[in-house]
Amino acid sequence: MKALVVYESLYGNTAAIGEVIATSLRTHGLEVDAGPISKVSPTSAVGVDLLVVGGPTHAHGMSKSSTRKTAVDDKKNSFPEPTVEPGLREWLTGLPPGAGRLAAAFDTRIDKPLFLTGSAAKGIGKRLDGSGYHLVVEPECFLVTMKNRLREGQTEHAASWGATLAERAAAGIAARELPI
Repeated sequence: MKALVVYESLYGNTAAIGEVIATSLRTHGLEVDAGPISKVSPTSAVGVDLLVVGGPTHAHGMSKSSTRKTAVDDKKNSFPEPTVEPGLREWLTGLPPGAGRLAAAFDTRIDKPLFLTGSAAKGIGKRLDGSGYHLVVEPECFLVTMKNRLREGQTEHAASWGATLAERAAAGIAARELPI
């Protein structure tokens, strides 16, 4: 089974989570390609059995050009390759139709109540669903501190979530319909 894990990352947290998910999927028997959306074309999703897409939550949803610029210009940002263009919204617009193939969505967001922060993962999930992908799990959030560092335990959470994705995807290939 082939999987593609792609992400937009501004401070490095989403990249770290994406790579842990990719490693977990590999550990569970999937053939996985992974990387930032700036280096992975939307057409790379053609032919994969499972597409996993993630991004940071900015202003209650997916980033915009202005919020990416703010993060890139942040003097405290030490991540060497923040996503500038294309953004996740643009990347998803270029995504080929899913034709019922399997997908999952994740985000990183500040560790505050969801009604205060919003969730990029929910928007990603809606766009994937609207493009004909079947979500194998509900969109997932991974938490960061106010200093833009992953909360303790989040990489373990990502590895566990990756294992769940592998299990659900394997079952979904056979059944094609799973309750989330």
